[in-house]
Amino acid sequence: MKIVIADDHPLFRSAVAHALREITGALAPLEASSLRTLEDAVHAQAELDLVLLDLHMPGARGFSSLVFLRSERPEVPVIVISSNDHPRTIRRAQQFGAAGFIPKSAPVGRMLEAVRTVLDGGVWFPPLAAEKSEDDARLAARLAQLTPQQVRVLMCLADGLLNKQIAYELGLAENTVKVHVTAILRKLDCHSRTQAALLVKALEPDPPPERESGDSGAGDEQTADERA
Repeated sequence: MKIVIADDHPLFRSAVAHALREITGALAPLEASSLRTLEDAVHAQAELDLVLLDLHMPGARGFSSLVFLRSERPEVPVIVISSNDHPRTIRRAQQFGAAGFIPKSAPVGRMLEAVRTVLDGGVWFPPLAAEKSEDDARLAARLAQLTPQQVRVLMCLADGLLNKQIAYELGLAENTVKVHVTAILRKLDCHSRTQAALLVKALEPDPPPERESGDSGAGDEQTADERA
């Protein structure tokens, strides 16, 4: 069983890896601390069983890392683990293709329940208070048309890079980048690079709701952070 834990906090990755041993026994999960290292981990493994994904990592723009994973490895289930448990964030994770969502404030037992459920082929989400968004559904459908390389080029467009800079960043010929940009604009029904960049901006999650003082959402059980 091969699992990737993608989070930029090493103590949290260590805590999650420790908790996962209760399910998988002597497991040494792969770890990623940025979108780039996540890409490397995904490319290095011909077979993966699960990715546990934080939305806020260097190089990622909100749900962009989830969009990349659904394009690159659509057969691999992804569980989003995030401190942003805004109801719309949970709903959007589902609409963009996640198989589950675990708030970082959740007890370890609940996290393990979610992992077991998804590994068994199910889905696991907290109660969803937010309605499905037609705009997100349309955006997800448009992004699903992109190849993995086109997703990478799109993220570079969102960073304001020129074709020459994108070619250098991704190790591509400049003419190849031009072909990708043309295809991206057509598939996303955009008339300019700026329009495409605004679509990426729409992948940013809503800010998390403010909690009342003393409300951790975790009850008396330990969270994965506390296990660290």
